Amino acid sequence: MSGLDIIQAVVLGIVQGLGEFLPISSSAHLILVRWFFGWDDPGLTFDVALHFGTLIAVVAFFWRDWVNLTVAGLQRRRSPEGRLFWYIVLATVPGALAGYLLEDHAATTFRSPFIIGTMLILMGVLLWAVDHYSRRVKRLNDIGLGTALFIGVAQAFAIIPGVSRSGATITAARMAGVTREAAARFSFLLSTPVIVGAAVFQLKDISAGDLTVAFITGIVTSAVVGFLAIGFLLRYVIRHNFNLFVWYRFALGLAVIVTALVRG
Repeated sequence: MSGLDIIQAVVLGIVQGLGEFLPISSSAHLILVRWFFGWDDPGLTFDVALHFGTLIAVVAFFWRDWVNLTVAGLQRRRSPEGRLFWYIVLATVPGALAGYLLEDHAATTFRSPFIIGTMLILMGVLLWAVDHYSRRVKRLNDIGLGTALFIGVAQAFAIIPGVSRSGATITAARMAGVTREAAARFSFLLSTPVIVGAAVFQLKDISAGDLTVAFITGIVTSAVVGFLAIGFLLRYVIRHNFNLFVWYRFALGLAVIVTALVRG
């Protein structure tokens, strides 16, 4: 993690914790923070730290849900919880395949500031339109296999920085008529296997010598901020729409494109 100090670790941990669970794109923000401030890429080791931190956050927040879903999935497969468990498992496949097949593009081609800025704006438009005009009839246990797979396919597009995993899955869920609260909760549950997979996949390249103070700081910061971000969004969507995040995406996307043009 060449050139990474504690302040940078804290900032990037905050960015990851917020961006992973709010519909604003953590991958875009991590790239943009380094781009705006001219920071060096800390490399794979710190990416593992950030993913591991958000993994701790989502597991800590939803561990009771996962215990209930797993038991139901293995012992009561025809119950609503049992079906939901297997729907989540199947919906994870498109995102996992996209991550495996497009990993090289995610690390190179998709990191263009113009692509990131454009995707921030386009996904903001789509989120606003879907959230504004969508029906609100399906709750968590009403989500069927077709809806789950549709949301899973949407999650695959999060490989492009600026799309946002939570933004894509919440948008798809709202398009399918899922309530805001249920859409957010399903999005978080669906993110768990993907975050687990990303952390495990990257751990193979980590050695004991990589466990620096910055590494631990990144884990703790992203875990704490991620936990708070999950709770905030679940409470927020009970009374509010997604316009706050839509306007933020517009403003940031425009700022990124203008900055890229000025810098040439």
